[in-house]
Amino acid sequence: MSEAEDPRSGGDGGGDGGLVEIEGRGVVPADRITPEAMRKWPKGQPLLALTAYDYPLGRILDEAGVDLIHVGDSLGMVVLGMPDTTEVTMADMIRATGAVARGRKRAMISADLPAGSYDTAEACLKNSRELLAAGADAVKPEGGEESRSQWEALGKAGIPWVGHLGMLPQKVREEGGYKRKGKSPDEVKKLIQEAKEMEKAGACAIVLELVDPEASAEITKSVDVPTIGIGAGKGTTGQIRVTHDLLGLTPWFKPGFVKKDLGFAGKIAAMVKGFRKSGSAGLG
Repeated sequence: MSEAEDPRSGGDGGGDGGLVEIEGRGVVPADRITPEAMRKWPKGQPLLALTAYDYPLGRILDEAGVDLIHVGDSLGMVVLGMPDTTEVTMADMIRATGAVARGRKRAMISADLPAGSYDTAEACLKNSRELLAAGADAVKPEGGEESRSQWEALGKAGIPWVGHLGMLPQKVREEGGYKRKGKSPDEVKKLIQEAKEMEKAGACAIVLELVDPEASAEITKSVDVPTIGIGAGKGTTGQIRVTHDLLGLTPWFKPGFVKKDLGFAGKIAAMVKGFRKSGSAGLG
């Protein structure tokens, strides 16, 4: 694949490729991954997405070469100590999005519309614009048919957005848990139809969460925009994970699809115990 075909490369190649002006965004690095580049992501090219909620992690992920940094409402669980994502507010998301945006140069940033922020198409547009103003390149509402008026409004307004099908974390209390989707032929058919309609309405990518792996592969083949899986098997275009899970910062909650983490919680505990044992001398 030539550099010109690769959305991860700028027109004159790499992170030192200069600056370009993007309408509504001003002057940005030439190798910035835009929603339009994401929408045209080449088939067969891996896509890596990870979450961040603050400046240091956003900057580290960006400099390491992550393609998409997602400011997820998962911050409610892994940063704010909430039992699920349903109590995250727009204020939480705006603050986190701004922090991440200040640390990135190249990666695309998407941000979740939190529960209750897009109950109507009008609210969806208003709050989406606030997330874009904070630094997001695209927003993500959850749901297929049940959120059609919202994501169609985003497309008509020219607001970049990412679709989300399968298990919807903002509905976890209604569903009574995190349940896998796409297990029946009817469910698969519905998911494929929703994905096609999302693509037609302008989605630049579609997240598939806890979707049966075979169904995920079928959905991916049915659309041209990239699919991004979490707990959805290996048949999606790319994968997304909650970075805190991979770092091992939340040992009290380990998703089944995270096979191995870096054990940071244990390392932090060991560091503190070492300081306790050595006293203030251990701090240098």
